[in-house]
Parts: sequence; C-alpha cells; structure tokens
Amino acid sequence: MPLWVPATVFAAAALLLRNALQARLTPQIGTLGATMVRFVYGLPFVLVLHSGAMAVFGGAWPALTAPFLGPAAAGALCQIGGTALMLKAMHMRGFAVANAYIKMEPVLLALGGWWLLGDVLAPLGWLGIVIATSGVLVAAIPAGMGLAGWRGQWGTISIGLLAAALFGFSAICFRAGVMALGDGPALMRALHMLLATIVIQASVMLVWLGLADRGGLRGSLVHWRIATLAGCAGALASMGWFTGFAMTAAANVRTLALVELPLAVLVNRPLTGKSPTRREVAGIVLVMAGIMLLLRAELA
Repeated sequence: MPLWVPATVFAAAALLLRNALQARLTPQIGTLGATMVRFVYGLPFVLVLHSGAMAVFGGAWPALTAPFLGPAAAGALCQIGGTALMLKAMHMRGFAVANAYIKMEPVLLALGGWWLLGDVLAPLGWLGIVIATSGVLVAAIPAGMGLAGWRGQWGTISIGLLAAALFGFSAICFRAGVMALGDGPALMRALHMLLATIVIQASVMLVWLGLADRGGLRGSLVHWRIATLAGCAGALASMGWFTGFAMTAAANVRTLALVELPLAVLVNRPLTGKSPTRREVAGIVLVMAGIMLLLRAELA
C-alpha cells in the first residue's frame, strides 16, 4: 500500500477533530478568531514536526525559489479564505450541511489539477471521485427539502462552493510547491512546504486580527485549551495532506479524505447515542464505493 493512503486517512481523522474544535470556538471568538487558531496555534507543532524530521532525514533547508515560495504564498492565502468561509457557512446552517457543500472540492480539484498541473486520472478514478462526492451530499443534505428549502440555502451554498474552490486551488498550489522541491523523502518535502506555508498564514492572521479583531486574539487566550488542541490537530492533518500531495494527484488525496464521513458517524454514535439515518448509511455506502473505485484505479 502506498504511503499516501494511510497518510490521508490519518489526516482525515485529524481534520474531523480540528473542524469540530474550530466550529465550537466560532461562537466564542468569532470567525476570524477561529480561523486564526488553526494557523497561529498550529505553528509551534509544525516547528516540532519539522525539527524532528530534519533530525531523522538530515539535509538542508531548500532554496527559497519562486517555484517553491510562489505556490506556498498563493496556497496559504487561499486556505485562509477557505477556512474563514467554511466556518461562516457552518455557523449559518450547521456543521453537516455546510460540510457537504465544501466536500465538492474533489471534483473541482480533479479538473483544476488536470488543467494546471497535468495530473491525469484514469476514467475509473473520475467515476470514484463523482460517486464519493455524491455520497457526502446524500448523507448531509436533509431529506424532503423542496425548492423553497433550496432557495433558502443559496447563501450557504454559494459560500460553501467558494470555500471548496479556494481549498481546491490551495491544494493544487501546495502540490506544485512540493513538486518543485524535486527528489527526497516525501515527508521531508511535505514538512518544508508546510512550514513555509504556515509561517505565512500565521503572520497574515496575526496582523489581520491585530488591526481588525483584537477581541478574537484575546478570546483565543481565554479558550487556550481548545485553541491549542485545534492547532495540534490542524498541524497533524496538514502533515498528512502535504505528504499525500508529494506522492500523488491532489484529487486522489482529497477524495480518499472523504472517509471522514464514515469516521464521523463512528465517532458520533458513542458520543450522542444516535444511530445513523438511512440517508447517512446510503451516503457512507456511496463514499466507500467511490473510494474503492479510486484506489483500484490508482493501485492497478
């Protein structure tokens, strides 16, 4: 089994935790404050991970060339925007529904990766991406929602799809930056890219909040335990994503990441005592079928 598969599953589990923690923080410290937590509180953990990898693999810091720094900066800014929009959508309509629209990312990413990076996917892989993404929509969007219900959600839909587009473009940028580093251990290249990216993100968010939302900064200190956990989970998730991007097309990584849906159901049942609905079960079946098709296409 290629390393990108377990790395992505690990990242999806960490992402599930980070999103839940950020969603919990949003009502307390605002959208900007919760967005900042992912980057500022994640930076120390990324520094530790990067230092540990350097001790194991050795080598020097890569040259700060335009093909490396350009995608890092572009991806960093797009990810900030995507995170803020994601939290806004979740605050408007709830975690599950907003998350469904954001999970349209793999389809957008497959098209963008093919157009911008030349990442070619097998027909079976394309089919897997579409089926898995459909599964998330089936599971998360409420049953019986008529035309009036859809009209009432256009704001959330627009925000969610824009967040998906920004996340998708950021993933393409990160893969381009990792590829620009050439050969070397995938984990080391991933952590070089991650450190450069999160330094940019933490700097931008600190300046932004210092000028526009000092209450968000102070609020994160009040809720420092949750903020620290969110930062740690975010750092671990990003390490998994970037390792995957170093080894395969970003669309493959993000599609396999939809395993987050069945993981969420498994976690939700012991916490709430609620069994999954028929729509959730149907969505999980579609997600797993799509993932199996994708893996078959990639591992054939």
